[in-house]
Amino acid sequence: MGYITVGQENTTPIELHYEDQGSGQPVVLIHGYPLDGSSWERQAREIRAAGYRVITYDRRGFGRSSKVDTGYDYDTFASDLNALLTTLDLNDVILVGFSMGTGELARYTKLFGSERIAKYAFLASLEPGMLSHGVPQSVFDGIEASAKADRFAWFTEFYTNFYNLDDTLGSRISEQAVTASWNTASNSAPVAAYAVVSSWIEDFTADVDAVRATGKPALIAHGTADNILPIDATGRPFYQAFPEAEYHEIEGAPHGMLWTHADEVNAVLLPFITR
Repeated sequence: MGYITVGQENTTPIELHYEDQGSGQPVVLIHGYPLDGSSWERQAREIRAAGYRVITYDRRGFGRSSKVDTGYDYDTFASDLNALLTTLDLNDVILVGFSMGTGELARYTKLFGSERIAKYAFLASLEPGMLSHGVPQSVFDGIEASAKADRFAWFTEFYTNFYNLDDTLGSRISEQAVTASWNTASNSAPVAAYAVVSSWIEDFTADVDAVRATGKPALIAHGTADNILPIDATGRPFYQAFPEAEYHEIEGAPHGMLWTHADEVNAVLLPFITR
């Protein structure tokens, strides 16, 4: 494991924790809310086994990265990603984002270009913009209020819908795995639980256009039973806006498909990476 410094908050450096394992072409995996880089466990091991170097990192405020009070916006997140890529001098990178992590891929390209990037993969994406595709502002206001009032209770509620536990608990995910996710969330910065919410509802149209303009291969994959980022407000209109991308719907998969539907996700992701 390692740390890179991406800024300063008062008297302390802002550091991102990362792990860098395997060898070969680099694949950078960007996690979702409210998790950290370890949430890629079931994908990272398969990607390494296929002969790739895998880098995961914890977004500011999450995991073992600095628990800062500021910077919970996509311009800053993209700048943090740029710091990681430049500090490690990564080139020919396959960028893979999940959920909130898909925002970094597109915003990074708009702000910093695509010289270092070979391919893009968007899993359970935020794009192209939920407010313009039927999700009302009141939903996000409620999320922010709940997370601010009692983030621990909020995380319990969130994971019920993140993993569709009414359908998957005991069959596709264990109680222990849910607890591990909850523990990860509870160790994040208190402010991060609600400060990131406003970033989810940005209009990513210009960011998507920037990725399209690169002409580089892209993958979009989304679960049909996603209760956090419903496919009709995200994955399907995203593909309509980006028809050149390879597109897959993972039948019955909830938002937390990296765990519950790991085999199905890997069956889509690994061929894209290795192709």
